Parts: sequence; structure tokens; C-alpha cells
Amino acid sequence: MKRKSTRTARTESWHPLAWQAQSLLLAYPDEQFAQHLALAARVAEALPDPVARPLLRFTAHAQQTAPADLAAAYVATFDHRKRCCPYLTYYAHGDTRKRGIGLLRLKQTYAAAGWRLGDDELPDHLAVVLEFAATDPATGARLLTEHRAGLELLRLALNDDSAPWGHVLDSVSATLLALAGDDRAAVMRLAAQGPPEEQVGLDPYASPVFLPDPVVGGPR
Repeated sequence: MKRKSTRTARTESWHPLAWQAQSLLLAYPDEQFAQHLALAARVAEALPDPVARPLLRFTAHAQQTAPADLAAAYVATFDHRKRCCPYLTYYAHGDTRKRGIGLLRLKQTYAAAGWRLGDDELPDHLAVVLEFAATDPATGARLLTEHRAGLELLRLALNDDSAPWGHVLDSVSATLLALAGDDRAAVMRLAAQGPPEEQVGLDPYASPVFLPDPVVGGPR
């Protein structure tokens, strides 16, 4: 029987800064987004190079893109492509009833930490999970590690599509332990099979592009 990975991510003093900046950049680019870009660029100066470099690539691209074009690209990327779904429980449970349980557990985790969601926010959106992680690094690191396979598949899908948000996912990945052993096997399974009960064609998940080593490795 295969053993489940018990590796846990070690949090560093700069992790909250990184996760907060990544959260801001993964949210829908509204009228405050220009301020978020400037803030993320300043924050990057205090981060390790593997985390900072991809953030700066994204901010440079976004600063040179018209706001309306960036917003349209965000919708086209995250709302119209299941393979680029930003909702982490989708990768673990698909559109099944188990996903509802996963959402409830996230809400309970947030509530236990004294953290309350906005009425229009779903608890498994990556931007929300990262924002929470910035306020509770130990618990947040655990949540991100639990969803490591989905995060990696999202990262690779975004980069495969040349979506600029792939840089942000590269940065997120660099805050976590590098994939190894069972974690890597889980990504390969998810790439081959897709989320549970997925009814659409699974070709997008089977591409060999999803199986290389991560672009960046996290701190150990």
C-alpha cells in the first residue's frame, strides 16, 4: 500500500507577504488593481528570488496591458476554461457532493481562526485561500499543501495557455515544498484522469506538458 505524504511546509517570516501579494494579483482586476500591482512590486523586493521573479514578470505584463484587456483575459482564462479553474476543491472533488463537504470544512477552518468571508466569496478560490494563509501562515500552509496537486495542475495549465497568471502560480509554487514522491504521483493521476466525476472530455488533462519537473522549487 502506498503511503500518503506527510511532508509539511515550513513557514518563513516572508510567507505572509508573498501570499498576500499573490492573493491580490489573482483576484479579478477591478479599479483598485493598479494599486495592488504597485504594492506587489514593492513586496517582491523583500522576497526570495524564486518567489519574487515570477511576481515581477506578472506585474510588468499587467502594467503594460490596458485594464479592460486584462479584465477580459481574466474572465476568458478563469471563467471559461475548466482546466484553469481557480477553485481548489474542484480538483479534489469535481462537481460532486463531496465538494460541498470540502467547502464546509474550509469555512469551518476559517471560522475557527476567527476569519470571516465576504458574502460574495467562495472559500476555495485560490485568492481567498492565499489571503487567509497570509493571516494564519501555519494553517494556510497546511491548506495549500493539502491542495498541492490541484495547485500544480492549475499552474501548468496556465503556463501551457501562456496566461500571465501562470507567473503568479509559479510564485505560489515557490513558497511550497518541491513536488516529490506521492505529491508528484497525485499530480500525474489528476492530469490523466481529471477531477472526480468529470463528464467532459479529459484530453486537456492528459497532455504530457503536465508532467515535467516544476519550474521552481520551494524552500525546504
